[in-house]
Amino acid sequence: MSAPELRATVSLAAIFALRMLGLFMIMPVFSVYAKTIPGGDNLLLVGVALGAYGVTQSLLYIFYGWLSDKVGRKPVIAAGLVIFAIGSFVAAFGHDITWIIIGRVIQGMGAVSSAVLAFIADLTAEEHRTKAMAMVGGSIGMSFAVAIVGAPIVFHWVGMSGLFTLVGVFSILAVGVVLWVVPDAPKPVHVRAPFAEVLHNVELLRLNFGVLVLHATQTALFLVVPRLLVDAGLPVKSHWMIYLPVMGLAFVLMVPAIIAAEKRGKMKAVLVSAIGLILIGQLLLGSLSHTLTIVASVLFIYFLGFNILEASQPSLVSKLAPGARKGAATGVYNTTQSIGLALGGVVGGWLLKHGGASTVFYTCSGLVLCWLIIAAYMKAPPKRA
Repeated sequence: MSAPELRATVSLAAIFALRMLGLFMIMPVFSVYAKTIPGGDNLLLVGVALGAYGVTQSLLYIFYGWLSDKVGRKPVIAAGLVIFAIGSFVAAFGHDITWIIIGRVIQGMGAVSSAVLAFIADLTAEEHRTKAMAMVGGSIGMSFAVAIVGAPIVFHWVGMSGLFTLVGVFSILAVGVVLWVVPDAPKPVHVRAPFAEVLHNVELLRLNFGVLVLHATQTALFLVVPRLLVDAGLPVKSHWMIYLPVMGLAFVLMVPAIIAAEKRGKMKAVLVSAIGLILIGQLLLGSLSHTLTIVASVLFIYFLGFNILEASQPSLVSKLAPGARKGAATGVYNTTQSIGLALGGVVGGWLLKHGGASTVFYTCSGLVLCWLIIAAYMKAPPKRA
């Protein structure tokens, strides 16, 4: 990659990571915090609060991508980040579950991911685009790891209001990166996105279903796991003691899997194995007792699979949707991802309220099993030249 391409990719990946960091930092602590606020005893509303931003994201991703084609990437991305910051500040000053839901809905209205990915496509050559998308996928995985480990510590220091405020500040910082760090690009020429062709591509449909299940089960998992850790005797401020070694080891072992997928042409085997790890993790969480040792061990299995998929699937979408279909494919992929986040929060909260933790984990296991069967029939992507 040339220096301008590298600068563009790194800066836009950083914007993506800052925004996702803000979203991810809420997940490990919110279900425990919700017990302390009016309305937080309603598990369905807690799930709605976790997944609400996914609803508005899913409705606006495609619109933001289209608008960025019309008026330019930078104005749309900057405006979306400001809206996201406003939602964060609304949630920060909301002291009951209703206002936090409103803040999360406004956060979701800053759905700039499709415009960011389109901007990367504008600023990188075709032969480097897969690497650029892989860097974005890696940045998302890294922000997830930082959020999971750091959120309990930051929550202990500043509380949930401070955490939401910090998320808003991250978004404002990202606006500065957009305006002064990301290189300028010519105004893109609007081309009608061939959504019909994208929706007829069976391999892309497999990935879309997969990312929906991945993020639905992730959101549902974080409705339950923080409560399990507290019930096992570990206060929220010490949850990092579980997440840090689990995420660290999962990241170390993810690297050879990604290398095998990308450089040795083992993408299908790696993806199917990663889905299998997520299935095993969900089944074990549903069937075993929830001591700290068992929960930590099972989370390692789950996060190893999760990190591999989070880092590799965006790259695979880019590979399977050549030429003019990349923007449309990415928009649909991001939309289904957001639908998964919303479903995981709402349905997970309902299941937790009416059936308990095991019901959540077994339902997630059923979804992942369907995904595993669908993924088993995917065509192996072509090996790198």
